[in-house]
Order: sequence, then structure tokens, then C-alpha cells
Amino acid sequence: MRHERGERHERHERARGVSFTRAELKSFTGATLPDVIADGVRLLFVGINPGLRSVAVQGHFAPRGNRFYPALLRAGITDHLIDASAGLTARDRDYLLGRGVGITSLVTRATASAAELGPAELTEGARNLAAKVRRFRPRVVAILGVTAYRTAFASPRAVLGRQPDEPGKPGKPDLNGAQLWVVPNPSGRNAHAPLDTLAAAYREVARAAGLSL
Repeated sequence: MRHERGERHERHERARGVSFTRAELKSFTGATLPDVIADGVRLLFVGINPGLRSVAVQGHFAPRGNRFYPALLRAGITDHLIDASAGLTARDRDYLLGRGVGITSLVTRATASAAELGPAELTEGARNLAAKVRRFRPRVVAILGVTAYRTAFASPRAVLGRQPDEPGKPGKPDLNGAQLWVVPNPSGRNAHAPLDTLAAAYREVARAAGLSL
């Protein structure tokens, strides 16, 4: 077990370099990434699951083509552009938490693509998220992607925006007391949502959470 932890640590250190091979990236399949979360979080962003590079460098939304952090900046949620391409620094992590912003994932295991996740994993992820929300009590939970949300929460007709009912409980709003929103996924593959659209959606959930912008 100690040897395995040592090998994984070594792979994390190598991944902090400028570039690495496809085989090195693939070695992170199934690995996990710690949440950015703490008591006092008001806005919890929920990705689908971490990608291989994100786990490799230990930074959510690490690929340079991902527009999560540029959208946060344009929305006024952050005052500088966070660069997680080589990992999320302790300073930026503390800054996000100080702003009341947290980051987690529906499914913890890393894959090359979210398409590799099955419905059962997404459904289990929704249950785990509900428990996390009960523990940390954010004001707003923002799921980053409507397609995964529809499967995870058994809401096949869901659209972007605030969700009107707690999944599986018609007439009961939100998720364990938190407003539940679905916002566009910031992946560079999501051509339907330009940066301005992402920023507008993220600004809306930030205001709903009571963040100062």
C-alpha cells in the first residue's frame, strides 16, 4: 500500500511538468481529486467528474481549454484569473473558499471523458452530493452540465436554470435546503456556451448565493 501511494505521488509530481505522455495521463484513470470545500461555502459548483489532467496535477478544471476560471473572472466572482493548469495552489484554494466558493464532482473517479460514466454512477453521485450539501449547507448548488444532471437526478426534462423541485420529490424545492441550479458546462468541447454565456450563468448563481460581485 505504501509503495502504491509512493508511485501515485511520483506520478503527481511528474504531471506538474510542462508536458507528459498519453500513457502517463492514462495512469491516472480512476484516481480522485479532493474537493475544494469547507464550512462557510455559499456557492458549490459541481462538475461531472475530474478529467485525467485535473487529477494528474491535482487541480479542478486544469486543462487550459477549460473556461471555468475565465468565466469566474468575467462574472466578477474572482478578481484574478486562476491558472490551475499545473494544479490549484494553496493560495487560490484559500481565496476561493474565502469568497464562499466551493468545488466538487458528482462522480469522484477520473476518466478521459465523462461519457465513460454509467447511469448508476451518476445516480450514486447525486445521493453523495445530497449528503455533502446536508453537511456543508451551501446556499446554492450549481451543477455544471444539464445532460449529466438529467441522468443523475432522474429529471429527463430538466433545463438550465434553477430547478423547481427537489429531484424525486415534486413540490419540495431544491436540495436539502440549498437552491439547486443547472448551469452550462465550461468544457472547451461545449461549443453551445461561449464565455459570455458561462459568465452570465455563473454570475446569476453567485448573486443567488449572496456573493459580493
